[in-house]
Amino acid sequence: MPLPIPDSAVEERAGIRAGDHVGPTSGLAPGFAQANLAMLPGDLALDFLRFCVRNPKPCPLLEVTDTGSARPATMARDADLRTDLPRYRVFCDGTLVNEPTDITQYWRDDLVAFLLGCSFTFDWALGAAGLQPAHQTQGVNVPMYVTNRDCVSAGRFAGPLVVSMRPFARGDIHRASEISSRFPAMHGGPVHAGNPAELGIVDLNAPDFGDPVRLAPDEIPVFWACGVTAQTVALEARPSLAIFHAPGHMFITDRPHVDFHRQEEGHDNP
Repeated sequence: MPLPIPDSAVEERAGIRAGDHVGPTSGLAPGFAQANLAMLPGDLALDFLRFCVRNPKPCPLLEVTDTGSARPATMARDADLRTDLPRYRVFCDGTLVNEPTDITQYWRDDLVAFLLGCSFTFDWALGAAGLQPAHQTQGVNVPMYVTNRDCVSAGRFAGPLVVSMRPFARGDIHRASEISSRFPAMHGGPVHAGNPAELGIVDLNAPDFGDPVRLAPDEIPVFWACGVTAQTVALEARPSLAIFHAPGHMFITDRPHVDFHRQEEGHDNP
């Protein structure tokens, strides 16, 4: 039985804007889609758009704002992307300069904001099917890892795929893959299951982003493409200014999860 969907995500964003919630957003605002955020100068926007189109698995594009606008036109019309995420990461020339809860002071009129699909959206569907992700049950941020797989480059944007990991019992992996594959705009099905070394991951207990999770003896690590990929490749381009969500601290949209749920059966094989 699917979980009930609240009437609005406005109150959740208002709480974030007021500083009432500054942590990861997995499990927050159940029933609503979440999104990755990337803000880049307009002179790089077209190449970054090309990168997203060429790499739809890690960077499924949901919306692009007008240059100089911090307000999404379709995903949450009343929202302000400068204040409505729990935490941001601000980079200048590829160097991290701050991790604030409000980036109004850094805003420039030449910035373009990109909203990308997020796997926290299908976490809701996994939980509704009795497959609660480990990062939720253990109360931590989802673990994320930089892999040895290269994305398709576009202009100045090139770099490795980043993945998130959720462990499942071997008998549940097919079902988890099937459910997540019904959300192609939210990274879809997993890209790998099993030996992390095949992705170049040396130690599951030392994620590049997020927190490690405990695996039960019968559980297998399952990996999904992750929107933090956009951050890693954008920083390789060393733009004068780049602003992202802090990993795991997503933008909550007004769009119900079911808007992105593909009804037909089928799954991507990891």
